[in-house]
Amino acid sequence: GHYISVDTSYEGEKAVLSSPDLYSEEWSCVRLIYQIATTSDTSPDPARLNLYLRQEGESFDRLLWSAKEPSDSWLIASLDLMNSTKKYKLVLEGEMGQDKSTSIAVFEIKITSGYCIECDFEENHLCGYVNRWNPNVNWFVGGGNIQNSQSILPKDHTLNSALGHYMYVDSVYVKHFQEVAQLVSPKTMAPISGCLSFYYQLKQESSIVFTVYLRDMSGLYEEIWKTDSALNTDWALAEVDFNAPYPMEVIFEVAFNSAKGGYVALDDISFSPVYCSNQTGTPFNPANAGCNFEEDLCNFYQDHKDGPGWNRVKVKRNVYRAGDHTTGFGYYLLANTKFTSQPGYIGRLYGPTLPGNLQFCLRFYYALYGFFKMTGTLAVYIFEENHVVQEKIWSVLDSPKGVWTQAEISFKKPMPCKV
Repeated sequence: GHYISVDTSYEGEKAVLSSPDLYSEEWSCVRLIYQIATTSDTSPDPARLNLYLRQEGESFDRLLWSAKEPSDSWLIASLDLMNSTKKYKLVLEGEMGQDKSTSIAVFEIKITSGYCIECDFEENHLCGYVNRWNPNVNWFVGGGNIQNSQSILPKDHTLNSALGHYMYVDSVYVKHFQEVAQLVSPKTMAPISGCLSFYYQLKQESSIVFTVYLRDMSGLYEEIWKTDSALNTDWALAEVDFNAPYPMEVIFEVAFNSAKGGYVALDDISFSPVYCSNQTGTPFNPANAGCNFEEDLCNFYQDHKDGPGWNRVKVKRNVYRAGDHTTGFGYYLLANTKFTSQPGYIGRLYGPTLPGNLQFCLRFYYALYGFFKMTGTLAVYIFEENHVVQEKIWSVLDSPKGVWTQAEISFKKPMPCKV
């Protein structure tokens, strides 16, 4: 194949390559396959490859992307271009710097409609998705009817045939407990928010954890989705809301516990700027998740195997006791009275199921009486039913006795949970 490279005979000059006039009324993705190669280890003034956007009617070029890291192989850069009503040009600029041994080459530049994080894995550059290499478990391309190609499934999702491609990770080479394979998307280079959807298949003999994270440029991970079902031997659709106001990568991570774990396959990652929750029927009404306990327990309940924990009571206000918080004359819940407080006593109150992927603010009022040591007497846990995982998100430290005190906690979980 052919590629273009910068002529190095002009020292200190810049090589500029300009595109024809382009229009993109829809969101589009520019992919650049390039290489910066050098034989020297360090250079005070390294070579650089820049990509600019030159909009019609503007007197300056906007830098979209820049690279100076040398590499032994071709690299791929993916850049989101927001929709625009104006004509524009893309301008590639090669700066040679002082290093005589460097070369800059571009193998392909391609503009497609859609978002850079979308991929059907039918092209050999895999849309800029990369496997983070692990000695034992990795994501591979599956499918295609080449005789020696790896394949664990009869058909992909895109073409629904043996010719189509998908990504998969298999546990057959797992050596250690909790081996992890990561497939990393290209960075989002423009702010986007909406619904990420993908198709997956999961076959497990022993437990597999398939998780999707967002990772920002400082390396912080945020979990946005996790499988809840044990078996999907057909392609299942997953939809998850996410928000990337600054550059982020989407990471598809599979963790295995044994070599007989099974496999996970992934195909047809797509993105819509409309949140998933808007696309599927009934929205969640947070009013149904709260309660003032005036009539009953609303959607809260107790597990009777925990014993009698909380009682709905009404107390006349007097010098020693405040009334309830709502009106002063109404009902509230009372736990750990002298009738129930045997050693090791715990009263648990469960809230209704809350949908995943929403940011919640939990606000409540509490009053404590007569504890010698207050710390930890009242605590709030998040309970994920599918994984039977409890996570403490709040507990009382010290607060004035006998007065209503407000607590506020915000939380967000990728899967449905209860307070």
